Amino acid sequence: MSAATPVHVVGGGLAGSEAAFQLARAGIPVILHEMRPGRATPAHRTDRLAELVCSNSFRSDDALGHAVGLLHEEMRRLGSLVMAAADANRLPAGTALAVDREGFAATVQTRLEAHPLIEIRREEIEALPPPGAGLWIVATGPLTSEALAESLRRVTGREALHFFDAIAPIVYRDSIDFSVAWFQSRWDRGEGDDYVNCPLDRERYEAFVRALLEAETADFREWERETPYFEGCLPIEVMAARGPETLRFGPMRPVGLVDPRTGRRPWAVVQLRRDNRLGTLYNMVGFQTKLKHGEQVRVFRMIPGLENARFARLGGLHRNTFVDSPRVLDRELRLRAAPHVRLAGQITGVEGYVESAAIGLLAALFTAAEVRGIRLPPPPPETAHGALLAHITGDATPETFQPMNVNFGLFPPPPPGTPRHARKRVLAERALAALAAWQVGLARIAPALVTPPHARYENGARTGTSSG
Repeated sequence: MSAATPVHVVGGGLAGSEAAFQLARAGIPVILHEMRPGRATPAHRTDRLAELVCSNSFRSDDALGHAVGLLHEEMRRLGSLVMAAADANRLPAGTALAVDREGFAATVQTRLEAHPLIEIRREEIEALPPPGAGLWIVATGPLTSEALAESLRRVTGREALHFFDAIAPIVYRDSIDFSVAWFQSRWDRGEGDDYVNCPLDRERYEAFVRALLEAETADFREWERETPYFEGCLPIEVMAARGPETLRFGPMRPVGLVDPRTGRRPWAVVQLRRDNRLGTLYNMVGFQTKLKHGEQVRVFRMIPGLENARFARLGGLHRNTFVDSPRVLDRELRLRAAPHVRLAGQITGVEGYVESAAIGLLAALFTAAEVRGIRLPPPPPETAHGALLAHITGDATPETFQPMNVNFGLFPPPPPGTPRHARKRVLAERALAALAAWQVGLARIAPALVTPPHARYENGARTGTSSG
């Protein structure tokens, strides 16, 4: 295939946007297909590329203590557009990486629209391309259209799997009662107005749980009824149904927090995380839900401090689609039944914004190598990228394959004798060293892909911030 022949990327979410950018960065023309606004989805509210719909948090940004933070760092070192946009639109959130939604999407879209090698087409792709139609990356995410999903089923010979992904409500800050609620990050690992806390005593907590269990939920459509939830994003009422203490040891856990009115830890706490740069919106952490909108307003206003809450967005639930990747994808993310097509993002069975973008990045690098007639080996399994890729393309058990966030359990174990307290740091430092060695090979694809080593973590110490 000629380097002048464009690669087609289907889907303008985080994975597709990252893939298009990396291909263009390698000097390869791209046609990026996005069906919005002509075809809407149940979750998106705008036609922006890389719109964030479930949360504004990319989770922990600690590369030496959390697997997702390590993934952030690897992506920065690989020149990720998504991480550059996240860093440029960062909000205070303690040790987490939270971003201003609108600013983030605007940054990504502006960069893609301005790139001379990227053409954006607002159109729906309803079927996988036939052999001979060039190289394609399908990154349609959790809301893949029915037509394309059906085409995917026909090509792979297996049914695509489905589960639900839930959206948490967003509250206007000025409607929160701060005579009851207070600002504090858990264990004081933050500053300013990162998190708002609404305390519940035992009586109010038990009344709240009863109300959740009695509240009316939205009806499922016929084809949705047998679809399992993703364990990492369960609706609040589903968690409550698992037992009276589940919420108090889950999203409503009070550990690390002290009510300034009493000087004691509350029985339970609802945390709200800052959702935009202005600090006018707060996301109810862990409160994704299938409750009907009227029920959400009624039940959530039972929470102390939220009695008069106004909601910028109520919660919801939408279908999420992913394939049986261990069976249908090879180690370079190609469909075994149609190797001119690669999959990327959440449709491959990764969970989370950052994980989706990381797989989009890898799909682009593999595709760019193929265009250049070079075989790019997968990133080492010691890296976060390599561990995630290995999980979805072979390490996971196909019979029980479910979406997965990156975590240190996916990595090869540390050297024998590593002290338990040092395990994560050792794994992270090993990963960054392995990534640096693998990254040298990217120069064979395009010199622009080899970015200077990142200065943020050297010899285990934080030394600076990312330039993206």
